[in-house]
Amino acid sequence: MAKAFPSDDPFLRGYYAPLHTEADAPNLPITGEMPPGLRGTLYRNGPNPQFAPRGRYHWFSGDGMLHAFHIDNGRVAYRNRWVRTPKWAMENEHGEGMTGALGSRHLSDPRILELNSTVANTNVVWHGDRLLALEEVHAPFEVDPVTLEPRGYHDFAGKLSGPMTAHPKMDPVTGEMLFFGYAARGPFTPDLMLHVVDRAGTLQRSVHIVAPFPSMVHDFVVTRTHVLFPIFPLTGSMERVQSGRPGYAWEPDKGTHIGIVPRDGSAADVRWFTGDPSYVFHPMNGFDTADGKIVCDMMKYEVAPLFPLPDGRPPSDQPPTARLVRWTFDLAGTSGSYREQPLDDLPGEFPRLDERFAMQPYRHGYYCAAAVTEATKGRDTSGGLAHIDLSSGRIARWLPPQGDHCGEPIFVPRHADAGEGDGWLLSVIWRGADNRSDLAVFDATGIASGPVALAHLSHRVPAGFHGNWRAAA
Repeated sequence: MAKAFPSDDPFLRGYYAPLHTEADAPNLPITGEMPPGLRGTLYRNGPNPQFAPRGRYHWFSGDGMLHAFHIDNGRVAYRNRWVRTPKWAMENEHGEGMTGALGSRHLSDPRILELNSTVANTNVVWHGDRLLALEEVHAPFEVDPVTLEPRGYHDFAGKLSGPMTAHPKMDPVTGEMLFFGYAARGPFTPDLMLHVVDRAGTLQRSVHIVAPFPSMVHDFVVTRTHVLFPIFPLTGSMERVQSGRPGYAWEPDKGTHIGIVPRDGSAADVRWFTGDPSYVFHPMNGFDTADGKIVCDMMKYEVAPLFPLPDGRPPSDQPPTARLVRWTFDLAGTSGSYREQPLDDLPGEFPRLDERFAMQPYRHGYYCAAAVTEATKGRDTSGGLAHIDLSSGRIARWLPPQGDHCGEPIFVPRHADAGEGDGWLLSVIWRGADNRSDLAVFDATGIASGPVALAHLSHRVPAGFHGNWRAAA
């Protein structure tokens, strides 16, 4: 029998509460006018637990649910489906949760542990004619791009034997996809595997790198010439797990280590830079400069959020927040440190850009202009969007009504030859007072004016993580 979800967990209430239904809506009602040139599908992914877990819930542990908004000729169709992973299927068959969430694996049914199943709840990407639902400790899980039905694990013709990050990088020049896996040789190991996949989806090369210590490596940075692996002091420890303590915990004394390797290099070519303790879930972009430097724009936390100290205590009195900073690495110099410059002083998360300018100098960035967990504080808060012009430093913001919160902004070019930043910004907005969501379309050059069009759902899209746009053929 399915048990009721706990009522005292902020990540199971309001914006974060699971949606218990799957739906098809072929014609969403629209306010404003959908741009006629906007044709394609916005895919969104996020945690949406099918059943209450055993023990305490962690937001990162919910089953993945995909939300697809198909836009064509001014019309918007919607479909959502759970990602039917082996874990989801087993629990669905039994009619109850069989899993302990992150940090409570000891409560999981042995049959679930034997599956070693993905939850596929963090991102969804289109590459090599495949739609892949991702999280960071398993192989990618393929789904049908139209029906969202499962196609199963994708291991790149047997060449991938370990995990794949939820944040692969698509090279807009070569069409390559670069990705990595951490804990690549077993849980809480310091091993990283870098993989390069060609435009057609064939895995071409892999490089094994050993980090200074086991760490939760959520994302990384790629430029035209280099790959950067950030090793932050959110450490992993099997010994802690075996003694009933947190598997991942904040150990600031270990500091930050950034490994930089040429894109065509090997483990012997890695150069390590060190800095003060910090954590970054999401970089905005990185690029090379003409004088031998690498620039990375990062949403930096002073303390890792959502994880404890090794003894289980919270690492800070207040929930940590991220701010946009620029890190500069001088590859021509002899220093083992890097320079930091603040770019914005307000909390933000989920940074994105015009992906046609990924891995190269760029001007326009976009992000959620609020702490990622702001909605847990109740209806007296709201979370909007921001656009930063990196050439001038000017920042434009749009704030929705109180109680409403915007999801990650996704940029779509106005047309194939449009200049950088000339296009549309898509975000799914939770309307707190009505407990439902809208798909919002902004003119990316003027987000402060508000959405030019809204497609209205009659239900809520729960707080999620990431998504991407697939243009129509």
